[in-house]
Amino acid sequence: MYTIGTAGHVDHGKSTLIEALTGIDPDRLREEKERGMTIDLGFAWLTLRSGREISIVDVPGHERFIKNMLAGVGGIDAALLVVAADEGIMPQTREHLAILNLLGIRTGLVALTKKDLVDEEWLALVQDEITAALKGTTLQGAQVIPVSALARDGLDTLLGTLDTLLTDTPARRDVGRPRLPIDRVFSLGGFGTVVTGTLLDGALTLGMELEVLPRGLKTRARGLQSHRSKIEEALPGRRVAVNLGGLATEDLARGDVVTVPGALRPTSAIDVRLRLLPDAPKPLSNAASIGFHSGTAEAVGKVTLLEGDALQPGAETWAQVRLRTPIAVAKNDLFIIRQLSPGITLGGGQVVDPAPARRHRRRQASVIAALELLARGTPEEIMLQTVELKEPSEPAAIVQASGLDTTQAKAALETLERDAQIIRLGPALLSASGWRRLETRFAEALAAYHRQFPLRTGMPREELRNRAGLTPRLFNESLARLAAAGQLAEHAATVRLASHQVTLSPAQERLAARVLERLAATPLAPPTLPELRQELAAPAQSGANGSAGAAGQGGASLDDDLLGALILQGKVVRLGDDLAFAASAYNGMVEQLVAHLKAHGKVTVAEARDLFGTSRRYVLPLLEHLDQQRVTRRQGDERVLAAPR
Repeated sequence: MYTIGTAGHVDHGKSTLIEALTGIDPDRLREEKERGMTIDLGFAWLTLRSGREISIVDVPGHERFIKNMLAGVGGIDAALLVVAADEGIMPQTREHLAILNLLGIRTGLVALTKKDLVDEEWLALVQDEITAALKGTTLQGAQVIPVSALARDGLDTLLGTLDTLLTDTPARRDVGRPRLPIDRVFSLGGFGTVVTGTLLDGALTLGMELEVLPRGLKTRARGLQSHRSKIEEALPGRRVAVNLGGLATEDLARGDVVTVPGALRPTSAIDVRLRLLPDAPKPLSNAASIGFHSGTAEAVGKVTLLEGDALQPGAETWAQVRLRTPIAVAKNDLFIIRQLSPGITLGGGQVVDPAPARRHRRRQASVIAALELLARGTPEEIMLQTVELKEPSEPAAIVQASGLDTTQAKAALETLERDAQIIRLGPALLSASGWRRLETRFAEALAAYHRQFPLRTGMPREELRNRAGLTPRLFNESLARLAAAGQLAEHAATVRLASHQVTLSPAQERLAARVLERLAATPLAPPTLPELRQELAAPAQSGANGSAGAAGQGGASLDDDLLGALILQGKVVRLGDDLAFAASAYNGMVEQLVAHLKAHGKVTVAEARDLFGTSRRYVLPLLEHLDQQRVTRRQGDERVLAAPR
């Protein structure tokens, strides 16, 4: 299935020719019929002699309706340029031809209409004029077929030539990402809302779940038609009418895109390769306001020139376009830019990155190099560059953003992963350089924390995650990878560098010794932490001179950092905010309790109290701590082993 688009100056007979070829009048509006002039897009179809079915989009030729023309030619496979023999090349002929050239339309022919109004000599002159006008464009060398729609002269030759041209025209690619730029929205009684467009990049099937962008509306394909016939599936390149469930006509507009959920995302910034027409009226200056047209979408934006202050007529450059309203485009889409007032086609180009992660600084060699690679690199280079620009992202998003065929893109990713140029981090992909940057971010954050709090076991996990700027899942995957590599270690709810060692000052060493000595003095009934701090703060007699004890020397005190250091060293176990045991006493109680539970199956608080020969003040926090550690499990007023040990 191919779609053909007309082009040419107003009143050169485009609609008349289409009706003569197909039997369908493409002018569907009452105003068009009254004025005898095409205003909006018209549609027709026919079957060629080879059996090949084609769709035809007829576009207006008047300069006032150039925006409608642009909405019609964005998805065509071949052009039918119409030139009237009695007038020859006219201003809109040249503008339409320039647009076809910018959109890369390489298949086409010229219908030289109204041949019955001129003699052979004049006809030959116009043919020469057309040949000269086509020179240097994508349609250079296209055949010129003289016809008369009213006399039906030359129509068979025109259709035969078109049939031959399409034989060598490659079919639209299917990359598994169907998208239908909407060019018409209407309502049918008994059906509801219907949209039409030329299908790109994938197939649509009846009942398929769909999304309308940039509005983000969810819907379903309740019905599919092509050329007024119901179909179960539509393939790329076909003109399609889709009955959208659950949406009203006022919810939609020309320029919206129907696609599958997650295939595209709306964007207000686009990196492009931009070319200015040789006959542009003046250079395009940086930050110029322009009209941006791609597919059926139209938006106003500003152009940031990345290589200079102005783009000269006929020249090319890298640029970033920032739009006032979002649109949905894909990598490698072609576009047109126009002057806002008066409306003049200035140039166009190709989308290189449909959703850049950042606003680019101008005149940056690294930015230009990255864009060059995205545009012209090998599949592996393009995929690696795409990963680096979008990381961390899931493979499907990377494949979509690359603009490559799905099979080709996946093969390139497999090669890059095998060569360790990219890594998988849970559901996401990162480049090897991106992973190294992430490693450095973790290491620098933890090193700074250790310098600031040398006695703490580590940085709280959530604080580290916020500094890393990762989702919980990617953060956990990163920690697991770094821990497996021996770079990080986790303790409770904190993370530390594996190389981190707590080093106490002499005063802190003396205070730590006193803490351990005091906890060991009454191992099963230690003082609470507030009591212990009060004891240590009192002067300790150390000789006849009555010098201050360790707590007062060097300013050391039993704060949470020092206590955390003793915990990290495995000398103390803390139970809640106010209680800590010497590790030896704690381990002994756990062993004794587990042995009792293995022998008796259960234990109450009172039985545990008697078992340890201590008070409820200590036993209850111990049992609650063991519940949290999944050593024991509470059943009513009793504890049992949480799992076989």
